[in-house]
Amino acid sequence: MVLALAYGLATAVPLVGGAAIGLRWKLPQEVLAALMAFGAGTMVAAAGEELFGPAFEALPHLEAGGALLLGAGVYVTANHWLDRRAAGGAVGLGLLLGAVLDGVPENAALGVSLSDGGLALLVAIAVGNMPEAIGSASTLRDDPSMGARKGLLLWTVTGTVLVVVTVVAHAAADVVSPDAIALTQAFAGGATIAVLADTLMPEAYRDGGWWVGLATAAGFLAAYLLG
Repeated sequence: MVLALAYGLATAVPLVGGAAIGLRWKLPQEVLAALMAFGAGTMVAAAGEELFGPAFEALPHLEAGGALLLGAGVYVTANHWLDRRAAGGAVGLGLLLGAVLDGVPENAALGVSLSDGGLALLVAIAVGNMPEAIGSASTLRDDPSMGARKGLLLWTVTGTVLVVVTVVAHAAADVVSPDAIALTQAFAGGATIAVLADTLMPEAYRDGGWWVGLATAAGFLAAYLLG
Protein backbone atom coordinates (compact mmCIF):
# COMPACT_ATOMS: atom_id res chain seq x y z
CA MET A 1 0.00 0.00 0.00
CA VAL A 2 2.88 2.35 0.77
CA LEU A 3 4.35 1.64 -2.66
CA ALA A 4 1.01 2.40 -4.33
CA LEU A 5 0.80 5.70 -2.42
CA ALA A 6 4.36 6.58 -3.47
CA TYR A 7 3.61 5.77 -7.12
CA GLY A 8 0.39 7.77 -7.00
CA LEU A 9 2.20 10.76 -5.55
CA ALA A 10 4.91 10.42 -8.19
CA THR A 11 2.26 10.95 -10.89
CA ALA A 12 0.40 13.71 -9.03
CA VAL A 13 3.36 15.89 -8.01
CA PRO A 14 4.40 16.64 -11.64
CA LEU A 15 0.76 17.45 -12.41
CA VAL A 16 0.42 19.95 -9.56
CA GLY A 17 3.97 21.25 -10.07
CA GLY A 18 3.33 21.77 -13.77
CA ALA A 19 0.13 23.62 -12.98
CA ALA A 20 2.00 25.89 -10.55
CA ILE A 21 4.59 26.65 -13.23
CA GLY A 22 1.97 27.35 -15.87
CA LEU A 23 -0.02 29.61 -13.56
CA ARG A 24 3.02 31.71 -12.67
CA TRP A 25 5.30 31.71 -15.73
CA LYS A 26 4.97 31.48 -19.48
CA LEU A 27 7.48 28.95 -20.77
CA PRO A 28 8.93 29.23 -24.29
CA GLN A 29 6.83 27.20 -26.70
CA GLU A 30 9.86 25.20 -27.81
CA VAL A 31 10.59 24.05 -24.26
CA LEU A 32 7.00 23.01 -23.66
CA ALA A 33 6.90 21.24 -27.01
CA ALA A 34 10.06 19.28 -26.17
CA LEU A 35 8.57 18.18 -22.85
CA MET A 36 5.31 17.14 -24.48
CA ALA A 37 7.09 15.21 -27.23
CA PHE A 38 9.34 13.41 -24.75
CA GLY A 39 6.29 12.51 -22.66
CA ALA A 40 4.50 11.26 -25.76
CA GLY A 41 7.41 8.96 -26.54
CA THR A 42 7.36 7.44 -23.06
CA MET A 43 3.60 6.93 -23.31
CA VAL A 44 3.90 5.18 -26.69
CA ALA A 45 6.22 2.62 -25.12
CA ALA A 46 4.10 2.25 -22.00
CA ALA A 47 0.86 1.83 -23.94
CA GLY A 48 2.32 -1.19 -25.72
CA GLU A 49 4.58 -2.75 -23.11
CA GLU A 50 2.82 -1.97 -19.83
CA LEU A 51 -0.84 -1.66 -20.82
CA PHE A 52 -2.10 -3.35 -23.97
CA GLY A 53 0.72 -5.89 -24.31
CA PRO A 54 -0.04 -7.79 -21.07
CA ALA A 55 -3.78 -7.59 -21.77
CA PHE A 56 -3.33 -8.95 -25.29
CA GLU A 57 -1.45 -11.94 -23.89
CA ALA A 58 -3.92 -12.60 -21.07
CA LEU A 59 -7.24 -12.17 -22.88
CA PRO A 60 -8.84 -13.44 -26.08
CA HIS A 61 -7.74 -11.04 -28.77
CA LEU A 62 -11.29 -9.90 -29.48
CA GLU A 63 -11.84 -8.93 -25.85
CA ALA A 64 -8.51 -7.14 -25.57
CA GLY A 65 -9.11 -5.27 -28.82
CA GLY A 66 -12.64 -4.36 -27.81
CA ALA A 67 -11.46 -2.93 -24.49
CA LEU A 68 -8.73 -0.98 -26.30
CA LEU A 69 -11.20 0.56 -28.74
CA LEU A 70 -13.67 1.25 -25.93
CA GLY A 71 -11.01 3.17 -23.99
CA ALA A 72 -10.15 5.23 -27.05
CA GLY A 73 -13.82 5.79 -27.88
CA VAL A 74 -14.73 6.93 -24.38
CA TYR A 75 -11.85 9.38 -24.34
CA VAL A 76 -12.40 10.96 -27.75
CA THR A 77 -16.17 11.23 -27.22
CA ALA A 78 -15.92 12.77 -23.77
CA ASN A 79 -13.03 15.02 -24.80
CA HIS A 80 -15.05 16.32 -27.75
CA TRP A 81 -17.91 17.12 -25.39
CA LEU A 82 -15.53 18.86 -22.98
CA ASP A 83 -14.04 20.94 -25.79
CA ARG A 84 -17.50 22.16 -26.71
CA ARG A 85 -18.25 23.00 -23.09
CA ALA A 86 -14.93 24.83 -22.70
CA ALA A 87 -15.66 26.84 -25.83
CA GLY A 88 -18.84 27.95 -24.13
CA GLY A 89 -17.00 29.21 -21.07
CA ALA A 90 -16.70 26.17 -18.77
CA VAL A 91 -12.91 26.20 -19.06
CA GLY A 92 -12.10 25.26 -15.47
CA LEU A 93 -14.54 22.35 -15.37
CA GLY A 94 -13.40 21.17 -18.78
CA LEU A 95 -9.74 21.12 -17.79
CA LEU A 96 -10.45 19.32 -14.54
CA LEU A 97 -12.61 16.66 -16.15
CA GLY A 98 -10.20 16.31 -19.05
CA ALA A 99 -7.26 15.60 -16.75
CA VAL A 100 -9.31 13.11 -14.75
CA LEU A 101 -10.60 11.51 -17.94
CA ASP A 102 -7.21 10.44 -19.22
CA GLY A 103 -5.58 10.16 -15.78
CA VAL A 104 -8.02 7.76 -14.09
CA PRO A 105 -7.57 4.79 -16.45
CA GLU A 106 -3.80 5.32 -16.56
CA ASN A 107 -3.45 5.49 -12.77
CA ALA A 108 -5.84 2.58 -12.30
CA ALA A 109 -3.68 0.51 -14.63
CA LEU A 110 -0.60 1.68 -12.72
CA GLY A 111 -2.13 0.56 -9.43
CA VAL A 112 -2.99 -2.93 -10.67
CA SER A 113 0.40 -3.30 -12.41
CA LEU A 114 2.58 -2.64 -9.36
CA SER A 115 3.14 -6.35 -8.74
CA ASP A 116 4.84 -6.52 -12.16
CA GLY A 117 6.95 -3.41 -11.63
CA GLY A 118 5.21 -0.66 -13.58
CA LEU A 119 8.24 1.65 -13.56
CA ALA A 120 8.05 2.48 -17.27
CA LEU A 121 4.34 3.28 -16.94
CA LEU A 122 5.03 5.45 -13.90
CA VAL A 123 7.64 7.45 -15.79
CA ALA A 124 5.36 7.77 -18.82
CA ILE A 125 2.48 9.14 -16.75
CA ALA A 126 4.67 11.47 -14.68
CA VAL A 127 6.52 12.88 -17.69
CA GLY A 128 3.29 13.29 -19.67
CA ASN A 129 1.45 14.98 -16.80
CA MET A 130 3.78 17.92 -16.37
CA PRO A 131 3.61 19.51 -19.84
CA GLU A 132 -0.13 18.82 -20.02
CA ALA A 133 -0.64 20.66 -16.74
CA ILE A 134 1.66 23.53 -17.73
CA GLY A 135 -0.22 24.12 -20.98
CA SER A 136 -3.64 23.84 -19.40
CA ALA A 137 -2.72 26.06 -16.45
CA SER A 138 -1.50 28.70 -18.88
CA THR A 139 -5.03 28.78 -20.27
CA LEU A 140 -6.44 29.11 -16.77
CA ARG A 141 -4.04 31.98 -16.03
CA ASP A 142 -5.55 33.98 -18.90
CA ASP A 143 -9.11 33.26 -17.75
CA PRO A 144 -10.44 36.30 -15.80
CA SER A 145 -12.75 34.08 -13.74
CA MET A 146 -9.90 31.85 -12.57
CA GLY A 147 -7.12 33.27 -10.40
CA ALA A 148 -3.84 31.53 -9.60
CA ARG A 149 -5.05 30.31 -6.21
CA LYS A 150 -8.26 28.83 -7.57
CA GLY A 151 -6.42 27.30 -10.51
CA LEU A 152 -3.83 25.64 -8.26
CA LEU A 153 -6.60 24.29 -6.03
CA LEU A 154 -8.27 22.83 -9.12
CA TRP A 155 -5.15 20.91 -10.09
CA THR A 156 -4.40 19.86 -6.52
CA VAL A 157 -7.83 18.23 -6.32
CA THR A 158 -7.14 16.50 -9.63
CA GLY A 159 -3.80 15.18 -8.37
CA THR A 160 -5.42 13.95 -5.17
CA VAL A 161 -8.05 12.05 -7.17
CA LEU A 162 -5.32 10.30 -9.16
CA VAL A 163 -3.44 9.29 -6.01
CA VAL A 164 -6.62 7.80 -4.55
CA VAL A 165 -7.30 5.94 -7.80
CA THR A 166 -3.82 4.41 -7.74
CA VAL A 167 -4.12 3.23 -4.13
CA VAL A 168 -7.66 1.87 -4.54
CA ALA A 169 -6.77 0.06 -7.77
CA HIS A 170 -3.75 -1.53 -6.12
CA ALA A 171 -5.88 -2.69 -3.18
CA ALA A 172 -8.52 -4.05 -5.54
CA ALA A 173 -5.91 -5.96 -7.56
CA ASP A 174 -5.80 -8.60 -4.81
CA VAL A 175 -9.53 -9.33 -5.03
CA VAL A 176 -10.46 -8.83 -8.68
CA SER A 177 -9.85 -11.42 -11.35
CA PRO A 178 -6.81 -11.37 -13.65
CA ASP A 179 -9.19 -10.89 -16.59
CA ALA A 180 -10.63 -7.73 -15.00
CA ILE A 181 -7.11 -6.38 -14.49
CA ALA A 182 -6.25 -7.14 -18.11
CA LEU A 183 -9.41 -5.39 -19.31
CA THR A 184 -8.48 -2.34 -17.24
CA GLN A 185 -5.02 -2.32 -18.79
CA ALA A 186 -6.41 -2.62 -22.33
CA PHE A 187 -8.96 0.15 -21.70
CA ALA A 188 -6.22 2.40 -20.33
CA GLY A 189 -4.05 1.60 -23.33
CA GLY A 190 -6.79 2.75 -25.68
CA ALA A 191 -7.34 5.95 -23.72
CA THR A 192 -3.58 6.61 -23.71
CA ILE A 193 -3.32 6.17 -27.48
CA ALA A 194 -6.24 8.56 -27.93
CA VAL A 195 -4.56 11.15 -25.69
CA LEU A 196 -1.42 10.89 -27.79
CA ALA A 197 -3.24 11.31 -31.09
CA ASP A 198 -5.67 13.95 -29.86
CA THR A 199 -3.51 16.15 -27.63
CA LEU A 200 0.16 15.52 -26.94
CA MET A 201 1.57 14.84 -30.40
CA PRO A 202 -0.42 17.48 -32.33
CA GLU A 203 0.32 20.18 -29.75
CA ALA A 204 4.00 19.27 -29.56
CA TYR A 205 4.36 19.49 -33.34
CA ARG A 206 2.37 22.70 -33.53
CA ASP A 207 4.50 24.44 -30.91
CA GLY A 208 7.85 22.85 -31.69
CA GLY A 209 7.98 22.01 -35.36
CA TRP A 210 9.79 19.35 -37.34
CA TRP A 211 12.41 18.45 -34.73
CA VAL A 212 10.03 17.20 -32.03
CA GLY A 213 10.21 13.71 -33.53
CA LEU A 214 13.69 13.44 -31.99
CA ALA A 215 12.34 14.27 -28.53
CA THR A 216 9.57 11.70 -29.00
CA ALA A 217 12.10 9.03 -29.93
CA ALA A 218 14.22 9.97 -26.90
CA GLY A 219 11.20 9.52 -24.62
CA PHE A 220 10.42 6.16 -26.22
CA LEU A 221 13.99 4.99 -25.64
CA ALA A 222 13.97 6.23 -22.03
CA ALA A 223 10.82 4.23 -21.28
CA TYR A 224 12.36 1.06 -22.70
CA LEU A 225 15.57 1.56 -20.75
CA LEU A 226 13.61 2.00 -17.53
CA GLY A 227 11.20 -0.85 -18.32
